[in-house]
Amino acid sequence: MTTTLVTGASGQIGSTLVDLLSAQGQTVRRATSRTPSLAGEVSVNLATGEGLAAALAGADQLFLMAPPGFANQHELLIPAIDAAKAAGVRKVLLLSAMGANADDNIPLRRAERHLERSGLAWNVIRPNWFMQNFHTFWLHGIQTQGQILLPVGGAKGSFIDTRDIAAVAAKLLSSDDFVNAEHDLTGSEALDHTQVAAILSQASGRTIGYTDIPEDAMRQGLLGAGLPADYAEFLLVILGAFKAGYSERITDTVQRITGQAPIRLAQYAQDFKAHWAS
Repeated sequence: MTTTLVTGASGQIGSTLVDLLSAQGQTVRRATSRTPSLAGEVSVNLATGEGLAAALAGADQLFLMAPPGFANQHELLIPAIDAAKAAGVRKVLLLSAMGANADDNIPLRRAERHLERSGLAWNVIRPNWFMQNFHTFWLHGIQTQGQILLPVGGAKGSFIDTRDIAAVAAKLLSSDDFVNAEHDLTGSEALDHTQVAAILSQASGRTIGYTDIPEDAMRQGLLGAGLPADYAEFLLVILGAFKAGYSERITDTVQRITGQAPIRLAQYAQDFKAHWAS
């Protein structure tokens, strides 16, 4: 029986991935940064490395992602890749981000390259912006002002549902059909935020709009929410890439790997409409 350690196991992607792998009969270890309280949970702090070696002992595979809040993700991910190799793990699946391979100096790309050269079986998945951001990170503006507030102009994004990311990851961790390859993951349509707001409005029964805010207003909002300054700047850089049109590209990867078409934004909006209705 395959044993897989899943980092970020309580998050949007990780929690779904745990369920999918468990349904396939895999033994899943759920990494948590808090004190373990559930069956299958193990304590891991990627920022310090604490608990990682014990969590990897006897594991066959690792689903690896950086926790939010860190701009230099390679400083956490590269030691985790090395720890996986030292523990005898066979395959590592790294969650990166679409566009990370644009420059070898980008922290996520440094982690990707380290994994590719590690001698381990590997996959890298690079999803585009998550649909789930609209009921998590961008929710405050919708709830308080009825607006999606972002500095991205009229650019479009091929947003992807995190459930599709998890489905791809589950396939890659249950088969070697696509091993030692990188995969950019997107939804099946590219939408601007005015179009997104209209879809959320229709699903929730509430009028939601979109306001293109100045970059500095976004910076102050991020810092006011308690984000570290370097991480706030990292988010502004990737939002700038969105505004420049780099998030519009559409791939067929979800369909090709899972055999299922990606979830459309209208379906996502129906599934999560309660978040915006209040």
